[in-house]
Amino acid sequence: MGTPRVALLIETSRGYGRGLLRGVARYARLHGPWGFYVTPGDFLQAVPKMKAWGGTGIIARVETEAMGRAILASGLPTIVLGLSDEQSRPENPLSRLSEVVSDSVAAGRMAAGHLLDRGFRSFAYVGSRGTVWSGRRLEGFRSRLLEEGFEPGVFAQTRPLRAAADWEREQPALAAWLAGLPRPLGVMAGNDDRGRAVLVACLHAGLRVPEEVAVVGVDDDELICELADPPLSSVVLNAESGGYRAATLLDRMMRGERVERQRIWVEPLRVEARRSTDVVALDDVEVAAALHFIHHHAAGPIGVPDVVEEAGISRRALEQRFRKATGRTVHDEIRRVRLERARRLLIETDLSVARIADSSGFGRVSYLAQTFRQTFGVTPARYRRHTRDGVPGPAAEA
Repeated sequence: MGTPRVALLIETSRGYGRGLLRGVARYARLHGPWGFYVTPGDFLQAVPKMKAWGGTGIIARVETEAMGRAILASGLPTIVLGLSDEQSRPENPLSRLSEVVSDSVAAGRMAAGHLLDRGFRSFAYVGSRGTVWSGRRLEGFRSRLLEEGFEPGVFAQTRPLRAAADWEREQPALAAWLAGLPRPLGVMAGNDDRGRAVLVACLHAGLRVPEEVAVVGVDDDELICELADPPLSSVVLNAESGGYRAATLLDRMMRGERVERQRIWVEPLRVEARRSTDVVALDDVEVAAALHFIHHHAAGPIGVPDVVEEAGISRRALEQRFRKATGRTVHDEIRRVRLERARRLLIETDLSVARIADSSGFGRVSYLAQTFRQTFGVTPARYRRHTRDGVPGPAAEA
């Protein structure tokens, strides 16, 4: 086989698409060379003319029926991104192609956990009507909150937003809706664009962010998030790994290997916390101080006595009030924050497990391994291999 020539029909205007493209490029750099057909732009892409292009494979987001027909007519090995409900139906030929899917249910659950950790007890969701991913993110957000006895309000978007004029017409309704909800309020937006819309609506409604309304988006498009006012917290998706795994599968297909249809899951990694959620929404000042101290110092050699000293009340009183406010003991919260830091370091760095144990506050490898296995069911090393090289299949969206 000559040099593979791959059409990457993926939006370059958003962080998620660019993350996927970085993963594909990394695979090609290590296992290529590959040649690419790339058209910078938004979601609408066009399949290149086959004779002039001489392509051998395609990775594409299929936004239109015409694009779907052109891809199928090419007969080339193809991996698609995030099919719609209609495209996923068994009678649709696109449903037989391998697919890269963001784990939107898990992203929603992670956003809910982020807001719960900050002590919120009132919640809302602002998504995008007519999109599969928005519905699934709401599903995950709601399911996690229901486990704690909370039900989020959901903004009733009247129609999909297709132009700037639609967004401008929506703003007064969104601002009025937010102003009518109990505060302090934790809001999940379906993606970073919707997160920015929520922040603008809060400004129009005179709501202070994050003191009265905290907002978290999804995709962590750094430019969009940093340009928001205030900067927007967002769920980070493992897009680069998803792109790498998609390229790995496409390479096998282009070499003529027969492979079963696969679903490559792009899992959420963490919440990149920025100013829009930089708050602890608890009426109990001492518990809020304890939470803040834990979240900022758990990677160091702290224990429950250090937290008690920071809170300035007796250990017994703090434990009782802490459990009432969070549902966890002080020790459990320290352990949880340390585990989350260890999990992030396993995925995002090449640090040894010993270094990670030290950097996340566990100190000893054996303590980290024991705690990690009790919580996640696997060793830290296996978790790292599975997340980077495996193809997770979460039951929530399978």
